[in-house]
Amino acid sequence: MSANRHYRGTNEAARVVMIVADVFAVILGLWILMYLLDANRGNDLVQFVHNVSAWLAAWSHDLFTFDATWARVVAGYGLAAVVYLFVGHAVANRLRRY
Repeated sequence: MSANRHYRGTNEAARVVMIVADVFAVILGLWILMYLLDANRGNDLVQFVHNVSAWLAAWSHDLFTFDATWARVVAGYGLAAVVYLFVGHAVANRLRRY
């Protein structure tokens, strides 16, 4: 019974890790889309998504120095989204193995 409970717990933890990673990636992708479509920066939702994205991608949003601003946004925030997906799903798969 204890082994079954442990297995169920690790599956639930893996699911939570995957969901969090997916939500982070969606927020970053949403900001990229809003930026490319020139969303109204005065809108509260746009400001919220931008602030959360800037926090999530603080380590990568100025990593590239392309001349075009849109390319820096896509590369910097896109890299963060891919890393969150890759790392989140790798951790979740590792949790499931236990």
